[in-house]
Amino acid sequence: MAKDKAKPKGPTIIKLQIPAGKANPAPPVGSALGQHGVDIQAFCNQFNEKTKEMGGALVPVVIKVAEDRSFTFVTKTEPAASLIKKSIKLEKGSGVPHKEKVGTITRAQLEEIAKTKMEDLNANDIDAAVQIISGTCRSMGVEVKG
Repeated sequence: MAKDKAKPKGPTIIKLQIPAGKANPAPPVGSALGQHGVDIQAFCNQFNEKTKEMGGALVPVVIKVAEDRSFTFVTKTEPAASLIKKSIKLEKGSGVPHKEKVGTITRAQLEEIAKTKMEDLNANDIDAAVQIISGTCRSMGVEVKG
């Protein structure tokens, strides 16, 4: 008989996107954290306190749950697609992005979004960050000018 080797268990990582200041124990927060035994209300209170100044922005959060069910979390900047939609006052992206264009964005607007997202992007400089954001624009059906 072969012995099962127990894998060393590290922290569990949960990634969610929650509106700033509006976390509550209902799904998706409750169901994602409940299965790992996290104190859901404590997380909601801490998250809401940390993000209350951000308005209603969608905030990505990475939650690390330790074996003793304690948790830590890090909030990220708003998703690039949300920032693009706000910047050009767009309701939603295109269903067929390569055929149907839903708006245009300028280089200046791209740079502004790239500066906001810089800490979360895998880019060394602003030009590389602009390239990443412009790729998101193209996948949404937004035409890049300049």
